Amino acid sequence: MNSVSLTTRISLLFAASAAVVLLVLGWIVARAVDAHFVEMDRHELDGTLALVQNLLARADRPDALAAVPEQIDDALIGHHSLAVALIDAAGHVWYASGRGLPQGLPREPAALASWTAQGRTWRGFATRVAAGRTQLTVALALDVTHHQHFLDRFHALVVGATVLAMFAMAALGWLATRAGLAPLDRMTRLATRLSATRLSERIPHAPLPAEIRVLAIAFNAMLDRLEDAFHRLSAFSADLAHELRTPISNLMTQTQVALTRERSAADYREVLQSAMEEYERLARMIEDMLFLAKADNRQVVPRRDVVDLAHEVRTLIEFHGLVAEERGIRLVLDGAATVTGDRLMLRRALSNLLSNAIRHSPDDAIVTVHLEQDGDVLLDVENPGEIAPEKLPRLFDRFYTGDPARRSGVEGVGLGLAIVRSIVEAHDGSVSASVANGRVRFAVRLPGQREAARGQS
Repeated sequence: MNSVSLTTRISLLFAASAAVVLLVLGWIVARAVDAHFVEMDRHELDGTLALVQNLLARADRPDALAAVPEQIDDALIGHHSLAVALIDAAGHVWYASGRGLPQGLPREPAALASWTAQGRTWRGFATRVAAGRTQLTVALALDVTHHQHFLDRFHALVVGATVLAMFAMAALGWLATRAGLAPLDRMTRLATRLSATRLSERIPHAPLPAEIRVLAIAFNAMLDRLEDAFHRLSAFSADLAHELRTPISNLMTQTQVALTRERSAADYREVLQSAMEEYERLARMIEDMLFLAKADNRQVVPRRDVVDLAHEVRTLIEFHGLVAEERGIRLVLDGAATVTGDRLMLRRALSNLLSNAIRHSPDDAIVTVHLEQDGDVLLDVENPGEIAPEKLPRLFDRFYTGDPARRSGVEGVGLGLAIVRSIVEAHDGSVSASVANGRVRFAVRLPGQREAARGQS
């Protein structure tokens, strides 16, 4: 049954349901027709019984009683399907209609019943009637063979019509289901055509039925996510190849130059030191990429410790202080906040934000870190600078540095802010960038201790 198509399944279920309904309806109609014929036969038998009772009631003298059989024969002229018998108390047949008594005719009082004798179908009953001073049993029978033949043909017709209707319903159900599931067929053909170069196709969902429209909208949304992920992956692959090519090219060039002739130990030591710097850059890049890959697959599970963000910021200000002092940059902390999270991961995110702010600030500038706690924890890192509005949404993309000329530098490869976003999102927070009044502001929002504890439970 698993290999049967959905169209065939629905058609068979529709046909089976229609067959059940038609069979029940046919059975009800057949029973109604049977009851109608029984009522007709009972009415005719009751009329004949009333006639016989009336004749016997007026036979109050022996000569009048002797004339009853002739009167009954006269009354039954034209009623060839009726059989009437008068039976005395001793069980002798005192009168029998002209066609004789059928086999099975009751000789004692009996309710209405049907029976078959000599290839004929009869329906009749018997009852006692007063005839003067004596009691006679009146037995009545009606030949209903023609009724039975009609009912047999009617039953066969109902069964045949039900079978034909079942096949007709199956065919119509198949056509209707196929027409109704046509959008699914279009979705199947679209999914078959999808490839890396045809991810932009979508299903028009406006003319679809409500049930399938929801599926089409969800399918188109999935294609949107796939297309976005594919473009991001393609851009990431290109950026990664470019970033890896630069240090590897530097290493190859330095090695080739060093091997062109004999050099002193100091020259070789200088080449090795330069190569070591490139190796360290590659190692940091690979480490950052591994962290981001784990974050994308939700394999980064932060610890749930109470972290004093003000203390961590003061420690990082002291750590970056020497680099900032060389350029006359002042690092200022304002406010305090406490959050529940992984201390090392949060410290890494704060360090990346501070390092980014110092790197992109002019000399003698002021970099401000503002902390605020009101339900959620708000952390802002501000520094003087300008960023084009169209570049703001891409600041947290991997390998995006904003200035292509900086991509070959050693200060960074554009992974710092991507790591910040992954760490913040792993803590159920959010991070954004904005520019106003000549200052660049990175805003981090983290859930407070109460909300974090509720999310953990």
